[in-house]
Amino acid sequence: MSEDGKVMDLTEETARKWLKERGVKTEEIAELVYYLQKDYHTDLKMEDCLHNVERVISKREVQNAILTGIQLDILAEKGMLEEPLQSIIKTDEGLYGVDEILALSIVNVYGSIGFTNYGYIDKQKPGILKKLNDKSTGYCHTFLDDIVGAIAAAASSRLAHRAENVE
Repeated sequence: MSEDGKVMDLTEETARKWLKERGVKTEEIAELVYYLQKDYHTDLKMEDCLHNVERVISKREVQNAILTGIQLDILAEKGMLEEPLQSIIKTDEGLYGVDEILALSIVNVYGSIGFTNYGYIDKQKPGILKKLNDKSTGYCHTFLDDIVGAIAAAASSRLAHRAENVE
């Protein structure tokens, strides 16, 4: 069941499960939202950040990006992609931008403010993003780090849009 009491379908259930299995908690994504929005909302609460993360993840486009990106990361970890794609994804090659393009499909759901949030957090790499970018763990998170950053950016945008409509 989702936060609002709706029964989750297989796509949402799997996307949420795979995030957890890859070591990403929604609370850690909410911390990124807080990081992005704390200077703009004096009474910002972590529960508001988490609520917005949950709402973003409940979107089918976001779930599809999560499933696609995580699956490609796993295949790269297992050495199951053809070269040169295997090496490109495994090493998170700097000129490979498909991971960012997939992430931008998430950011796009909540408008242009998400692009600046995403760019900023992708450069800063706070919290869970730093952990996901650690290449010494043996895991491949070429897509996942960008997906997590994009979810945080989209949730920040969602929060900002709703705050703007309230005031």
